[in-house]
Amino acid sequence: MGCAMRLHASKRTLILLIAILCAAAANCISQELFDGQTKPPENPSRLLQRAENGDSEAQFRLGLAYERGLGVRRDYAQAAIWYKKAADRGNSGAQNNLGGLYSRGLGVAQNDAEAVRWYARAAAEGHPTGENNLGSMFAEGRGVSRSDETAVRWYRKAAAKGYAGAETNLGLMYSTGRGVSFDAQEAIAWYRKALKGGFGPAEFELGQMYFRGTGVPQDLPEAIRWFRKAAEHGLASAQNQLGFAYARGQGVPQDSSQAEKWYRLAAENGSLEGQHNLMNIRASARGGGGDTSTVESVMPSHLPVATGNLPDQRNPADQDTPDFPFSQEQAFHARGPGARSSLP
Repeated sequence: MGCAMRLHASKRTLILLIAILCAAAANCISQELFDGQTKPPENPSRLLQRAENGDSEAQFRLGLAYERGLGVRRDYAQAAIWYKKAADRGNSGAQNNLGGLYSRGLGVAQNDAEAVRWYARAAAEGHPTGENNLGSMFAEGRGVSRSDETAVRWYRKAAAKGYAGAETNLGLMYSTGRGVSFDAQEAIAWYRKALKGGFGPAEFELGQMYFRGTGVPQDLPEAIRWFRKAAEHGLASAQNQLGFAYARGQGVPQDSSQAEKWYRLAAENGSLEGQHNLMNIRASARGGGGDTSTVESVMPSHLPVATGNLPDQRNPADQDTPDFPFSQEQAFHARGPGARSSLP
């Protein structure tokens, strides 16, 4: 497998920065995150008529339909147009979602400052997704000067409303000592608050704490239990990590077929790390060779196929410590920045 996918636990802070590379890319839409279940759209022609008549809720619904491809062909440019109309009328969900399009460069030119502007408008209305996304922009220094303290303040506002993404991000801040003093127990407490409803990122991060033995006794089987929950909820980083555990026999019996299964799922969900590991395990089974065509069929068509080695992010002093991979989406992956609002 090589060391290309590994990160020592003590270097978790690096993960917080790596997300910028993915979230800012126009083609990074492998995990499109929406809050709650979106209702099926009403009759498109009726919805369009209401939207054209200036109904901001209909404009928001129409933008959401275009962004998700619900009842209409997916069209990010049209989504941006209708979100903008609703956002100008004060619809906080549309303001947040428009910020998400700007943060990713979907349907509009990628512009972090513009993303921040719309997130801030949604946050000013007390919209928890907007508050969380604004916090993530401050944490990553995208469109604003980086300020961990300001990020924490916005995360707290959203977490006070029971928003699982912000609760998870607060846990990340406590687990890395960013904007707050390092406090593993406080991090775990926030992750556990976010577990309601089976929130995959919180399950994943809790698994990380058990895997590292941070704030709790190290317990690999317990870590795997949480990774599996997150993986079954569709989190690509957890699927990739579970595959790595099976490949190495860490917390589970070594099982190459199970490793390949979870790597494949991660790759299908757009994880470059997952498809990289899938290439490696297949190459190993063949006795060498790294033909990227072996995974092209499982990767979403809008995502590139990784070639070569991904960089080893560990400190050289930690090279002899137990290894475990990381995923780009794992950093502030708790619905932000870029999480969108949907309809309950």
